[in-house]
Amino acid sequence: MGYTYDTNNIFAKILRGEIPNKTVLETEHSLAFHDIAPQAPVHVLVIPKGPYVCLDHFAQEASDAEIIDYTRAIGKVCEMTGVQPSQGGQGFRAIANTGEAGVQEVPHLHTHILGGRILGRMVSRAAE
Repeated sequence: MGYTYDTNNIFAKILRGEIPNKTVLETEHSLAFHDIAPQAPVHVLVIPKGPYVCLDHFAQEASDAEIIDYTRAIGKVCEMTGVQPSQGGQGFRAIANTGEAGVQEVPHLHTHILGGRILGRMVSRAAE
């Protein structure tokens, strides 16, 4: 079964200009903006402009140009926000939640870039 994209999700509305955002970066195929409820000093969302529900949907159906642009946009956001270890930053976490088990809240692919502090473990270690 394929994915069905909801054209009324909040990120689709942002892309159409119906909801304002604090843009960090905009490219031909991607948009990056500050999260409205940041969980770290740096918390930026990067979304593709195309109608992709989640990462596997994007990986399977996006054009090469979209995939390259999205990946480079994530790298540019890390550079712009100063979280890249290669540029003196402490590092970052990139998260793309997918589906119910992944606790995806908006059905449009988005990668959270979090940094600016030590983030701790994302998932507890399993009992051994």
